[in-house]
Amino acid sequence: MLPRQIIFIRVFSAAVLFWVLSLTFKKETVSKKHLLLIALSSALGVAVNQIFFFEGLNLTTPVDAAILHATSPIMVLIFAAWVIREKVLFINMVGVILGAAGALLLIISGKDVAVFRGDLLGNIFILINLVAYALYLVLIKPIMEIYHPFTVMKWVFVFGLIAVTPFTMHTLLDFKMQVLTGNTLLSLVFIVIGTTVIAYLLTIFGLKYLKASSVGYYIYLQPLMAGIIGLIWFTEAVTWIKAIAAFLIFAGVYFVNLKRKALNEKY
Repeated sequence: MLPRQIIFIRVFSAAVLFWVLSLTFKKETVSKKHLLLIALSSALGVAVNQIFFFEGLNLTTPVDAAILHATSPIMVLIFAAWVIREKVLFINMVGVILGAAGALLLIISGKDVAVFRGDLLGNIFILINLVAYALYLVLIKPIMEIYHPFTVMKWVFVFGLIAVTPFTMHTLLDFKMQVLTGNTLLSLVFIVIGTTVIAYLLTIFGLKYLKASSVGYYIYLQPLMAGIIGLIWFTEAVTWIKAIAAFLIFAGVYFVNLKRKALNEKY
């Protein structure tokens, strides 16, 4: 399947599912001002994010994309402090740096890893994707303090569908139903349910209770989880580098989530 075919199916299916889920809760009326902010957030977090990520990954290497993703929590922290004036302590910044170091260690610890060998345009697309998603997390944060997550996600994906349709709809003309074999169909279901509906929903729930910079930090757990899966399913070896990387990431989680009150009580 073409990247843009996957994007359309992913966003369309998620929009339908979130709309149905929203019907199970008390109906909320979203103000026009907030709808405009959700539309902007959606354009960044759904349309720009997904189109540039898929197109970028199509041009560059997975290693380059993974390394560039290590900058995402740093972008979220900067935008959160700048755009919504989120209070960021020095210890929180230390946590982000520790996590970045741990994530990079995991990514480049493989044998014969070629770093930044991908296409320049592809890497630029990945960076645009990261900036868009970081801004999405920051801009949607104030909305989450007002409305139910299902209400927010319903509108995020409705606006997202409107935004991606002009860039993806035409690719469905070349779509062949015979590609939907058992494994392909299961993969597509997982993309829609697992990496879209559940992932976006849990991120939104996180934003309701945590700072945007804290939520952004958890991106560093992705290479760690990939490493754990490799250990369990593919019997990859545990090395000192991987152990140190895991320690740095978990230490970063601790420091990123420290608040001023906890620091005062501790010290």
